[in-house]
Amino acid sequence: MLPSVLAVRHAKRHLARWMRPRRARLSPLFWPSRAMIVPQPLGVVGIVVPWNYPLYLAVGPLVGALAAGNRVMLKISEYTPNFGRVFAEQCLHYLGDDVVGVVNGGPEQAAEFVRLPFDHLLFTGSTQIGRQVMAAAADNLTPVTLELGGKCPVLVAQDANMRCAARRILQAKMTNAGQTCVAPDYVLVEESAKDALISAMKDIAQTSLSAPGAIPACIITEKHCQRLHALLETAEEDNKVEWLIPPGHGRDMGLALVDNPPLDGPLMQEEIFGPVLPVIGVRSFNDAIDFVRCRPHPLAVYAFTNDAKKIHAVHTDILCGGLVINDCALHVVQDALPFGGVRSSGIGQYRGVYGFETFSKLKPVFIQSRVSPTDWLLGPSSKLKARLTDWLIRWGR
Repeated sequence: MLPSVLAVRHAKRHLARWMRPRRARLSPLFWPSRAMIVPQPLGVVGIVVPWNYPLYLAVGPLVGALAAGNRVMLKISEYTPNFGRVFAEQCLHYLGDDVVGVVNGGPEQAAEFVRLPFDHLLFTGSTQIGRQVMAAAADNLTPVTLELGGKCPVLVAQDANMRCAARRILQAKMTNAGQTCVAPDYVLVEESAKDALISAMKDIAQTSLSAPGAIPACIITEKHCQRLHALLETAEEDNKVEWLIPPGHGRDMGLALVDNPPLDGPLMQEEIFGPVLPVIGVRSFNDAIDFVRCRPHPLAVYAFTNDAKKIHAVHTDILCGGLVINDCALHVVQDALPFGGVRSSGIGQYRGVYGFETFSKLKPVFIQSRVSPTDWLLGPSSKLKARLTDWLIRWGR
């Protein structure tokens, strides 16, 4: 709830400045003409909202689209029907269906929704479905912003504070039972620090995450539970699974730590999206960086170290959607920062002014003066014009 409220307040505070035409600096060759960049609404924006954070992932892009002056249609996930009903009622009451339209329904409605000729379409979900959305939007040449998944790695150096790292990793992992696109997916830790990190994780899980009143690791559906258990099967055969928090009743999954799972197994080949955390030992921090670089670009990377050289190596050598040092996932709720992925983890970005620009046409406007140097280029040619043109070319260098 709070990040959604903060996103609205941030837009209200800064919108007047975002809307202002921006002066563009021209080359002296074109003086005394003037130029500016004018934000203009695109028209109608479509937003596909996932089930894991329905309010936040509806309001976040909605704020940017409305701030830019567009009308909006939202497709709410069929897994959150109660939210979809309430959200539709509130949008109708406060905004009106001529400004914001809310569509509820299943996969058939979603498939038809993404085929509509929107002026821009934003989708949040898996990489696999994102490809289908992009293909459907291509029929209308609809530009898309795709916020997809990906295996977000955590890199832990031996100089890090292991207890602090363990607490922040587990906190981010257990938020919404790991059903978060930027949740830590797996941990790469230097071998010399691996035992200390795992020991700290066990202690924190027992003292904090298993305490009375702790939020259960509830998975959205039984089908999703079965998928997670299937991912664990190969690791359990090799006795690599340790339950930091034992499973509870129903869809309460608990928290499983997997020690050095097979790198070619399904656990390390697809996004986990649940309370299962592989921990992999590496010889050095540079090996951890190389490990990440050899795989698809992640939506986020988290690094725990106080070494300036290692921090520099992470943010220069790894191309990813976002980077957090000594914590996890907090970049997502910063309205001053853009949120987006790279290739398989996403296309485009939004939040704050970046969302305003995504849902705007930044129209270039060039205003010519009564006197223009280009008038000299018109015929008939002359030696004077040729010398002047040569001088302008040399001067413009």
